Amino acid sequence: MFTGIVEGVGKVLDIKQNTKNRSAIQMTVDLGKNSKGLKLGQSVALNGVCLTVTKIDKSKCNFEMIEETTKKTDLGNLKVDEIVNIERSLKVGERLEGHFVLGHVDGVGTITKIEKKPKEVQIWFEVPKNLARFVVQKGSIAIDGISLTVVDVKKNLASVCLIPHTIGVTNFSTRKVGDKINIETDILGKYLLKQE
Repeated sequence: MFTGIVEGVGKVLDIKQNTKNRSAIQMTVDLGKNSKGLKLGQSVALNGVCLTVTKIDKSKCNFEMIEETTKKTDLGNLKVDEIVNIERSLKVGERLEGHFVLGHVDGVGTITKIEKKPKEVQIWFEVPKNLARFVVQKGSIAIDGISLTVVDVKKNLASVCLIPHTIGVTNFSTRKVGDKINIETDILGKYLLKQE
């Protein structure tokens, strides 16, 4: 369980495909200070995707991904030296600053427009058709693991606004039009729609 409050960014150091233990991809990421106290088997969200730590060497950590993960998220498209958002799992008793984020990405969207304003940046992105009904104005959404509020919705397009702090501590400082983003819709909305 996560909150969508990104703790920092990490750098992809290595990517291996078709590993000896049959995982689709093994990725090594330098988590920097976010590796402190991390143990094997614990969960870390990278770009909003919940992954298990399989090896630790100081701040360098290995994560293995199955084919389902590479199909449903943008992690299969990452390259060495790319920057990823990092969030460690929520501890019981901590504040819930964002919203409930599971790290189970629903689909991949594409950034269609970036509007830079004096005190914020508005990001427009295409939402996969099967997810559009879960994206509502003023509702919660996780984009690359960042807990955000939906500002506008127009058919299969939606937008969020980022303050300078969020841009500074996440990989959105490097994002551009055409980039793929991981989308996790609000779990509460999914359960409400399931009742219909």
